[in-house]
Amino acid sequence: MRNFTSFDSIRDRVAEALGAEVMPEGVYPLYLVRNMHGRVRVMVSAEAETDEGSRVALVRLAERMAKALGAHGHPAKEGILFADAAMLSALKKTASEVAGLSQVFWVERLVTGGDWWTVNCASVANEVKRYTLYSVKGGVGRTTTAAVLAWHLARRGERVLLIDLDVESPGVSTAVLDSAARPDFGVVDWFVEDLVGQGMSVLERMVATPSWPQEFEGNVFVVPAHGMDPGEYLAKLGRVYMGAGGSWCDRLRRLLRGLEERCAPSVVLMESRSGLHDIAAATVTDVEAQVLLFGVDSESSWADYGVLFRHWQAEGLATKIRERLSIVSALTPPDRSVEYLEGFRERSWDLFRGLYDRQTEDTSTVPFSFDVNDVSAPHQPMPVYWNQGFGPGTTLRELDQAALNLAYAPFLEQFGELMAGTDEKAESA
Repeated sequence: MRNFTSFDSIRDRVAEALGAEVMPEGVYPLYLVRNMHGRVRVMVSAEAETDEGSRVALVRLAERMAKALGAHGHPAKEGILFADAAMLSALKKTASEVAGLSQVFWVERLVTGGDWWTVNCASVANEVKRYTLYSVKGGVGRTTTAAVLAWHLARRGERVLLIDLDVESPGVSTAVLDSAARPDFGVVDWFVEDLVGQGMSVLERMVATPSWPQEFEGNVFVVPAHGMDPGEYLAKLGRVYMGAGGSWCDRLRRLLRGLEERCAPSVVLMESRSGLHDIAAATVTDVEAQVLLFGVDSESSWADYGVLFRHWQAEGLATKIRERLSIVSALTPPDRSVEYLEGFRERSWDLFRGLYDRQTEDTSTVPFSFDVNDVSAPHQPMPVYWNQGFGPGTTLRELDQAALNLAYAPFLEQFGELMAGTDEKAESA
């Protein structure tokens, strides 16, 4: 009977198996691929198969891994796969280097197309500023904030593209559009039609403009999750994350580029799906956006964000993601805001410290680190205050201006500072 090996102990067992013998140089790079069932095998260049020393060492490695991993491994004769250069190149795009092991990479095979294992650091080709509104928990006011932010930026003269990417729980279009103003199609329609090469036909009919910015200097373009008639929404939803001519993340980036070319926005606001599902990762890690992390001061909220932050730290992604993040204190109680925000800031700092650099005596570089009270730090909360005027189902058209100011004035001020900081980074790049 096999020894029990849990999913969480797989990496340690693999590291032990790899550390038991020095592998020949011809084996590297070496990819450890964990499939959708949680079973791990090794993938290396086909050239290693023709080298006797490499082949013998890999056979021994496969035997050790089969014994160490149990049900999470493969029989020794199936534990090694030899791949051509094209396959290895594709693997490298989603691989993360294993800490302490040079030229050894880890690859996660997941059911869906997005993941938290990579951070796309490519710069946006144009001057569009992208912002993702994300939370690990629902019900924290992301939709209302997206609508208010679009309204605020349009008043300032920005051309705002507002996209509802929370397709399982859509709400942006309801908050900002009259029912008669909805477009024919939405995000879900584009993903489905793109599977059969009709994405461009949908693109021209999935953008609507609300009536309220008519007196503003700027404008708002709204892309809902679905059009005026949702049609067979559930059937379409089940096909949204399929890949066709690229990963789902690639398709999402292509959709964004198409919408930006059509609407020529200066700012893009994306309401993301909430939770730790890997699909939510795409809007956080793969679209070159600044990310607003919405949270409340609760044990469950900090625990869930802790899972995500520890993952980024363990995977060596801290330096790639940390400058993109800002945290929002959602539903801040106005009657005890001072003590509430102090507690929120302390816990936020505890969360972010894993992504900050440790202070050293080396003065040649400036560490990415902040004091708990540093107002410019990513952990500094941007407060959105709870207000009874923002009840369930409230639309932007119904909001009282006084209530809006009470709830959002400090947040909008800090968001303006965030935008200015983004401009400074772009100029210095």
